[in-house]
Amino acid sequence: MTFEQYLEESQARHLDELFALLRIPSISALEENRSDCVHAASWLAERMKQAGLEHVQVYPTAGHPLVYGDWLHNPDAPTVLIYGHYDVQPVDPLHLWRSEPFEPQVRNERIWARGVSDDKGQLFLHIRAIEALLQTEGKLPVNVKVLFEGEEEIGSPHLGPFISEHAAQLAADLLVVSDTGMAATGVPTICCGLRGICALEVRLTCANTDCHSGLFGGAVPNALHALTALLAKLHDERNKVAVPGFYDSVKELSAAQRKQLAAVAFDETELLRRLELSAFAGEEGYTVKERISIRPTLELNGLWGGFLGEGSKTVIPAQAFAKISCRLVPDQDPQQIAQLVASHLQRLCPPYARLEVEIGHGGRPYVCDPDTPEVQAISKALSATFGQPVAMERMGGSIPIVDTFVTVLQAPVILMGFAPPDANAHAPNESMELSTWRLASRAICRAWYELAKSA
Repeated sequence: MTFEQYLEESQARHLDELFALLRIPSISALEENRSDCVHAASWLAERMKQAGLEHVQVYPTAGHPLVYGDWLHNPDAPTVLIYGHYDVQPVDPLHLWRSEPFEPQVRNERIWARGVSDDKGQLFLHIRAIEALLQTEGKLPVNVKVLFEGEEEIGSPHLGPFISEHAAQLAADLLVVSDTGMAATGVPTICCGLRGICALEVRLTCANTDCHSGLFGGAVPNALHALTALLAKLHDERNKVAVPGFYDSVKELSAAQRKQLAAVAFDETELLRRLELSAFAGEEGYTVKERISIRPTLELNGLWGGFLGEGSKTVIPAQAFAKISCRLVPDQDPQQIAQLVASHLQRLCPPYARLEVEIGHGGRPYVCDPDTPEVQAISKALSATFGQPVAMERMGGSIPIVDTFVTVLQAPVILMGFAPPDANAHAPNESMELSTWRLASRAICRAWYELAKSA
């Protein structure tokens, strides 16, 4: 039996197993789901053993556990470290989901559930591939190490120290990550660049208590008014970030680089239709594709204060809050940019208010060379499986830990993702095409054979 036949015959069972993993609400950001993250790690460890991986171990951290396993029986072949994450984003707003987020369904030839694209569905593809090869060939064409974490969605705070402490154990010739997307439906894609990120939370305080808007309105400062006015000054009239120094280290892409980026198919009209927008917004002078992939951004992720319950409560809020994130491009330092934003807000804060800024997690941008032998080998496997040329894509998302892997392990990283463009990762109604999920594990099996031949 070939691995293709094995994957086809095992598909129903593997889908049931994926659904079992998707039902675990492993939301890393919420303390109430801490036990669910432990459950997901334990589930993965057992499933990795069943697939044939060895030395499987769950490593506790001060946060959520890490899971490691390997198969190292081919001394003449390269070693691949596979990374993924089992934690997922919160599901809010719940009322926008068309089905329960942790009760996976197949509708219209798609799998619907929180985490199916980001990243449980993708990491499970690698388990399928390993099992298929070991069951049909009795061995793998390459040596494999697998590392799954449970804190990617909150910045991987405990993975960096683990990598440094276990550098010898994790040493590899290549790191492969399946946590990115496809340029278009059915188009195999290798992501050659990710933006970095930094996050901040802002609290603005005026009075020491909420005040009656009739008795004090017109004199007592309103924290929501003050904060929204302050946040409005983060961008100028051309939608550029107005923080001094924000663009100082940003290098403009050459004409050739912009041409290469434009060569990847991108349907603006379809995106407008899908999001029910009448027009795009953003920085003047750049295409939509450039704005969402190779330009830095500053976005408000949340804003709240005062009374948020049902009905009316006429108060002047004493406090207001905002969450901010910046997506960064090569040469921008997350800590430096976060500090620039914090300082800018402090300078503009009105004298009747007090501003506190908490700097959260961050991660550096990543760019790889699409012409390396490793990238070309994996591209060959992807193209053969999907029947289309591989798109070499720059994507706007962030995987903060990638830079740590590169720095500590001194190994190249290939971002080989299978999430569709309309996956709705981090949003309600997350999904993945069933046809892509079926093909992806075949592509991974072929990738290991091509990689072994190119070594």
